[in-house]
Amino acid sequence: MTLAEWIERYRRAWETGDADEVVAIFTTNASYRSSVFREPFLGSQAIRSYWQRGAGAQRNVTVRMGWPIAAAGRVAVEWWTTMTDPDEGEVMLPGCLLLRFAADGRCSDLWEYWQVQPGWREPPEGWGGLPGRPGGPSACPTWRAATPAPRFS
Repeated sequence: MTLAEWIERYRRAWETGDADEVVAIFTTNASYRSSVFREPFLGSQAIRSYWQRGAGAQRNVTVRMGWPIAAAGRVAVEWWTTMTDPDEGEVMLPGCLLLRFAADGRCSDLWEYWQVQPGWREPPEGWGGLPGRPGGPSACPTWRAATPAPRFS
C-alpha cells in the first residue's frame, strides 16, 4: 500500500465511519493515540472500538487531507474535517497525524493533534501544504498518483 492509498483509505474510513476499513490499514499491534493527553489504543480491537464510538457517531463528515511530509522515518499529514458531532453540533476539526509505517505500508503508530471549533468554515489559504489550494491535496486530482510510498526499515 502506498502512502497516498493509506491516506485516502483513512479519509474514506473516517467519512463513512467504517471501523473495519480503518483496522485494515493498521498493523495488528498498532498504537493509536487520539490525543497526547490520552493513553493509546493498542491493537486492532481497541482501535476498532475507538472508531465505533467516535467516527461511528459523527454525521455529515467531510475530511480533507493535506500534503504529507516524510522525514526521519515518520510522516506528518494535516487534515481539516467538518462534521455534525452528536454532542457539539456542527464543528470544524483541523489537526495533524504523525505516523510510522510497517514495511507492508500499514500504519504501526499514530499520534493525533487537533482542535475543535464550532461551525463550518473552509481551510485558510495555503492550508495542507499547497499554496493557492484551500482544499489541500485531497482537492488536487494529481496528488494521489504522484505521492510515492514511504519506505521505512
